[in-house]
Amino acid sequence: MQKVVSPEHLFFEAPREQVFITGSEAVREAVRRANVDMAISYPITPQSESMHLVGDIFKEGYIREYFRGENEFAVMSAVAGASMGGVRVFTATGGPGTLRAFELFSTWSGARLPIVCAFMTRGVNSPLTIQPDTIEMSYLLDTGMIMLHAENAQDLYDYLLKAFPIAEQTEVHIPVGVFADGFFVTHTRENVKVAPVDIKLPPYNAYSAPVPVMDMENVPFRQMRDPFVMKSNYVSYAAHASWQQEVMAAAERARPSISSYLGGLLEVENADADILIITSGTAVSIAREAVAQAKQEGLNVGLVKIKCIRPFPTEEIRALTKNAKAVIVPEFNRVGWLAKEIKSIIPDNDKVVGAPRVFGGMTMPTQSILAEIRRCQA
Repeated sequence: MQKVVSPEHLFFEAPREQVFITGSEAVREAVRRANVDMAISYPITPQSESMHLVGDIFKEGYIREYFRGENEFAVMSAVAGASMGGVRVFTATGGPGTLRAFELFSTWSGARLPIVCAFMTRGVNSPLTIQPDTIEMSYLLDTGMIMLHAENAQDLYDYLLKAFPIAEQTEVHIPVGVFADGFFVTHTRENVKVAPVDIKLPPYNAYSAPVPVMDMENVPFRQMRDPFVMKSNYVSYAAHASWQQEVMAAAERARPSISSYLGGLLEVENADADILIITSGTAVSIAREAVAQAKQEGLNVGLVKIKCIRPFPTEEIRALTKNAKAVIVPEFNRVGWLAKEIKSIIPDNDKVVGAPRVFGGMTMPTQSILAEIRRCQA
């Protein structure tokens, strides 16, 4: 029997037990305490194990409903329907699964659905690979969802739990994607501090939503009073344009709660250094070790961990990079989407080094980051 407690108590006040688990098991432990009404799944590597484990806790009574869809597109459609019906819903996907279901993510945002989805990222480019890669994140940047990027299993557990109250605020009410680098996080076992299993988040109050919930208490309704998509006139254009702006504004309104629950949209070490490494996800762990090795060589390097990709910590990064001589951005993808983001927001962006960049499942040796540090120091 679980007791409902406030998010603040669950996140910050409740005692925590340290357990030695994988990232996939961290997903299970977060969902176990999230008071989820429904979970819908479809298997794809490296996400399959996490939703299998979520199915196990459904059997134990921690989730009210659980089933598998026909494919990823069907799952994300069913998730949308469940959320429209006023239930707290969770799912997960990754890689080609993300792409197969892609149309639904912007639909979630446009319908103002507070869905929480875990993305276990992996390569999608040809030749086919199941190895770690974050390229799918670049495709999702402008779908309207909030995007949190976990460095490790502890982040994955924390971010997933915190995603629900962030998404469900009336002034926000858009989906949250919690991203973790496949295999590096999902299949690695590490120490994770978890809250007691006998407490859980408050239930989702669907009647706090900024759009009407579709249930037996409300008269059935259409999503729009008029089918704007069928019209070519000023009203149609204005309706679509204003609604897209409102979705973006909702993400901006989430900043205070994201900052409060996550301790800021980013985390900084040695902010005054001439050389800054700015990165997210697993690359943070590798960069942290590279910074330690650089310090042994007498090199002064700072580290910025970005926790939240959408909304992006634009002003914070502008302020941090103002006096830096070089900004190094290591990434686990081919296109360098994070370096592009950073270059787009700072005036003197020629000092941004979009390297090292590895993809297709390759590891990132600390020496590759050290080489960039030494080159920038010279």
